[in-house]
Amino acid sequence: MRQINRVAVLGAGVMGATIAAHLANAGLEVLMLDIVPRELNEQEASRGLTQESPEVRNRIARSGLDGLLKMKPAPFYLAEYAKQIDIGNLEDDLGKLTACDWVIEVVVENLAVKRSLFERIVPHLGARTVLTTNTSGLSVNEMAQVLPPDVRKRFLVTHFFNPPRYMRLMEIVAGTETDPQVVAELALFIERRLGKGVVYAKDTANFIANRIGVYAIYKGIAHMLEMGMTVEEVDAVAGPATARPKSAAFRTADLVGLDTLAHVGTNSHDALPDDEERAVFKLPDFMAAMIKKGLLGNKSGKGFYKKEKANGKRQLYYYDYTSGDYLPLQKPKFTSVQTAKQIDDPRRKVAVMVGGADKGAEYAWRSLRDTLIYAVNRIPEIADDVVNIDNAMKWGFNWELGPFEMLDAIGVAAFTKRAEKDGVAVPAVLREIVSFYRYDDGGRPEFYDLVAGAYRPLPQPEGQINLEILKRGGREVEKNAGASVVDLGDGVFCLEFHSKMNAISGDILGMVHKAIKRAEEEGVGLVIGNRGANFSVGANLMLLAVAMAEGAFEDVDMVLRSFQKATMAVKYAKVPVVAAPFGMTLGGGCEFCLHADAINASAETYMGLVEIGVGLLPAGGGTKEMCIRAAELAKRYETDAQPFIFKHFRQIAMAQVSMGAAELPAMGYMRPGDSITMNVDRLIGDAKQKVLSLAANYRPPRPAVDIAAPGRSVAASIKSQLWNMRMGNHITDYEETMGGIIADVICGGDINGGTLITEEYLLQLERENFLRLCTNKKTSERIQHMLKTGKPLRN
Repeated sequence: MRQINRVAVLGAGVMGATIAAHLANAGLEVLMLDIVPRELNEQEASRGLTQESPEVRNRIARSGLDGLLKMKPAPFYLAEYAKQIDIGNLEDDLGKLTACDWVIEVVVENLAVKRSLFERIVPHLGARTVLTTNTSGLSVNEMAQVLPPDVRKRFLVTHFFNPPRYMRLMEIVAGTETDPQVVAELALFIERRLGKGVVYAKDTANFIANRIGVYAIYKGIAHMLEMGMTVEEVDAVAGPATARPKSAAFRTADLVGLDTLAHVGTNSHDALPDDEERAVFKLPDFMAAMIKKGLLGNKSGKGFYKKEKANGKRQLYYYDYTSGDYLPLQKPKFTSVQTAKQIDDPRRKVAVMVGGADKGAEYAWRSLRDTLIYAVNRIPEIADDVVNIDNAMKWGFNWELGPFEMLDAIGVAAFTKRAEKDGVAVPAVLREIVSFYRYDDGGRPEFYDLVAGAYRPLPQPEGQINLEILKRGGREVEKNAGASVVDLGDGVFCLEFHSKMNAISGDILGMVHKAIKRAEEEGVGLVIGNRGANFSVGANLMLLAVAMAEGAFEDVDMVLRSFQKATMAVKYAKVPVVAAPFGMTLGGGCEFCLHADAINASAETYMGLVEIGVGLLPAGGGTKEMCIRAAELAKRYETDAQPFIFKHFRQIAMAQVSMGAAELPAMGYMRPGDSITMNVDRLIGDAKQKVLSLAANYRPPRPAVDIAAPGRSVAASIKSQLWNMRMGNHITDYEETMGGIIADVICGGDINGGTLITEEYLLQLERENFLRLCTNKKTSERIQHMLKTGKPLRN
């Protein structure tokens, strides 16, 4: 495998700098270079600096690096990773490129500028250095013409999507002379070390994702104009209702920038004279007028939407293309959209939307119909197969389903019949096949190869575990409505959540014990993991709200005991248990992870004990566990537990959530030996390997019975700080009350500091005080508000 340790990024603009940041996230040494400024700025002149001063010559690269630390969302996992980036300029530091394993060019999207830079850097490249360009649509072969034959073998496109930390897609485009081995080695590195989803595109304008994504937006605009719909109405349909992101069409345009969108569209229009839908890429007149007026989207504060404050409240407006004015949001309610909102499965959502009878459903059908047909017609022009196109749209535009998966969801035959009824030209292949994806008799997935005219096995990268494939292959050994136990092989089982939003339910709690029993009796260990949208958003609030409204507190207590019993079973299993969290891992989801022997987290894991947001405290063992961890740290470092308790209390009381897995060790949620996986598709496979490594010499822990309680004096210190905060109007009366209750629990109750207590005693404190908060009207108000709005209430 090719070793890549040092990478140079040429260009320190927003894209270049954020690529450099993500390379630093991956632990690489990074060199970021940009041009030398033409003249001094006022500050430099006042300090007596000259054009020869290194500070001046490196100013642009320094500005790019400094800007990274101010960006939101943060491009670094941790701010300290910025230290891994060295800066310089494109005149003095080209000699440093020789020591780089990979050089990424990220300068302005101009063929002449890129070629000129390549000619300057070629003499400084190492004999094995890979050179790539981060173009979004320029021809790799046209750029390669200025390179020597040996360098052409190591030259290709690596198109990162913005922002590089968060967008999974990496489009790779090889030139006609690129060495296939170089492509394969670099792709493997990018997939594993940078966590990217790699797709292979052809050397065509805008490659895959932008070609189809911008077509979908532009064609959607055409249908909006035909149907007399508003920007807001279109986004109500073109978002989650049709298995696409919340940003839908026009919020996506605002995020990208209308000028950038127009550039991509114009590039397609000018570079694709033979495209049957070329006219679609012509910039709509009203968009041209918006751009001329500076309505560019988020970067200018106004685009298809704008925000204003009126009477202390934030008011949202949408752009009315008929008048050129902004109008207040009307919150359109299409029956079809309301129905789709109640459905979790994206395939069913799409089928329901296009099958509806209202205006929203008609728009969904027309816009999807044309986009899906366009995608079919692009093979083999922009990619060799349906898999690359589907993955590009899922990873680059955050669609839940790719175009060919949508066709399967609607039904290829039904889609074809309806499209032909509309008088639309339908690709012949749609009359010939039943679906683009299927499973063979052994449960192995296949896709339809449009070029070969036959089904082929769907590639499964080494090291990745697909639970769906295992289940179809008969490896699901236990199942109920909320969870399953899947045999991962080698004696390792997986407890998979699959409830709505993976909320912790009675089904999941019951399956925990079955999973552990199975692993203890038939295997060597257990992974807790799944491949939902998020690991788990916590407990099922609706069920709790109903029980509280009915005054069924005995039932609440019973469920709470079941929850604690399940997390303690995880902690004291006779075999190692590894949690594999990703995405939102909140409340009860976090508590399951805290009780595992080890955590193997996705890099993008947003974990926290957030129960105070709904007027409660962590009572699945979370508060108890943070008390124990504080006591353990105090014992290890032979110091007072108070600073550790204060930190853990603050995290619970402020409902702090990590902004990535790299923050979890400092929060005390991950411990030495825990690990982070960059590519979420490898998460369960990596967790399995961690189980196997622990199982070789596993020593089951014993229940803690000699925990030194922090005691009432530490709780009193916390309460005095809460009183000061309330006096300063930083927290409400009820937040002071809740904070005091949490302080009592995390400090071990009304006892002297140093008193030895047990885990069971702390669990009892959790239950008693959880129930105490449940009886308070203000907690009910918080829960109801969260269920209605999805946002916390401060009362």
